[in-house]
Amino acid sequence: MAHEILDGSSMQRALTRITYEIIEQNKGVDNLVFVGIKTRGVYLAKRLAKRLNQLENVEIPVVALDVSLYRDDRHVPDYTQEPTVKTDQLDIDITNKHVILVDDVLFTGRTVRAALDALMDMGRPNRISLAVLVDRGHRELPIRPDFVGKNIPTAMNETVHVAVEEYDGHEDVTIEHN
Repeated sequence: MAHEILDGSSMQRALTRITYEIIEQNKGVDNLVFVGIKTRGVYLAKRLAKRLNQLENVEIPVVALDVSLYRDDRHVPDYTQEPTVKTDQLDIDITNKHVILVDDVLFTGRTVRAALDALMDMGRPNRISLAVLVDRGHRELPIRPDFVGKNIPTAMNETVHVAVEEYDGHEDVTIEHN
């Protein structure tokens, strides 16, 4: 049985707080690019960009990134073939930009590591920051988010689910015991 941790309005407040933190830490919004990790990270990145537009009246590009070929725990690596970065907008150059990588849940850090590898294949950004809606701990890699919507301490036998209206038809963050 799933237990609700955040409802839709709490999610929106967390994203708004992250937006303000991005503006403050970046000392403005110049040179930003949001890169959302598929699937739900893309929708969260689009929301952050929309909120930044409302606050600062500037369009921030959003790129969707599929890191499945870069995962070290989801497939058998084929060292004879270079992985292909799958993005929705290959025309955005991230070189010399401040990339804000956006994901829904940070757990072991392996998805973020895969995304960093993919980003390096796309270009050479000046800086990469990480924004996550939920940080649940249990890192296997030395990865730390720069912007966090909510820290949710979890047990290893629990799963955190993020639902977004655009993809799931409803909004919430739930935790489920396996």
